[in-house]
Amino acid sequence: MKLRIATFNLENLDDKPGQKPTLEERIAVIRPQLFRLNADILCLQEVNGQEETGHPRRLLALDVLLRETPYAGFHRVSTMTGDGSQVCNERNLVILSRYEIQEHHQYRHYYAPAPHYRIVTAERAEGEEQKTITVTWERPILHSRISIEDRVLDVINLHLKSRLPSDIEGQKLDQYTWKTASGWAEGFFISSMKRVGQALETRMLIDKLFDADENAWIVVCGDFNADFDEVPVEAIRGEVENTGNGGLARRVMLPCEMSIPESARFSLYHRGRGRMLDHLLVSRSMLAHYKGSEVHNELLHDESVAFATEAKFPESDHAPVVAEFELPDNG
Repeated sequence: MKLRIATFNLENLDDKPGQKPTLEERIAVIRPQLFRLNADILCLQEVNGQEETGHPRRLLALDVLLRETPYAGFHRVSTMTGDGSQVCNERNLVILSRYEIQEHHQYRHYYAPAPHYRIVTAERAEGEEQKTITVTWERPILHSRISIEDRVLDVINLHLKSRLPSDIEGQKLDQYTWKTASGWAEGFFISSMKRVGQALETRMLIDKLFDADENAWIVVCGDFNADFDEVPVEAIRGEVENTGNGGLARRVMLPCEMSIPESARFSLYHRGRGRMLDHLLVSRSMLAHYKGSEVHNELLHDESVAFATEAKFPESDHAPVVAEFELPDNG
């Protein structure tokens, strides 16, 4: 049987009054992309929640997008607020599955506590000590266990911290202008800590799954905001070349996009350069059934242009990525 698993950052899917482009304009270009993916399991990032009087916050814009598509009838789980009462206001993670979702969990500082860091460039009064902050990442990990015939597939959906530098007190002249290069560098460093911290927590979850079954079917999907050879992705991959421990070879996670020609291997276009920031990483036991990957980037625009003017594109800045597997027939 064929199994298609896809990941797609929808880039702030929302339905705010007066937003441009409108939700209808966005659906007109995004819905055909979803049909083309023809996914059995679809991991989405940046799905915003909407509020209606008398109801908890829900994914109403997503409901409209999925209407009249096969995904409308899929099983669905998403990230929630800390108390579990409603979805988050912005940037929810969503997993849609043709197959039954047995259970799901979200993790944020469950395996990796938030580190503490002493700010060095923030403005402070003479004699005032440097401020210590807790470096917490905003977005949790979404993990689901999906039944596929007599096997369980662990699907992990991620959206790691962006490359935008974190704010430093007194170091910005306005929203887009930094007062000093040192302030920008420290803001970038803190964002990097968040991104790698999320990757560490993800790798710890993966190792817990391998502790239970070294032949586990695991796929990690999402927007990593890093290429396959950068630290956050390397931390999740766990390559023997990095650990120096051949006994961990069965626990390595492999990027599916490596089978795509390098010239077509990009999911985001920035300042004239293609970058592969969206990934599907699979365990070795899944690799045995892997057939190939696609990055639907033919119409991808340069995302740096979108921030040069007030006009925004209706499509996402990210291209969807899909991997196909041929699973053994148990019949």
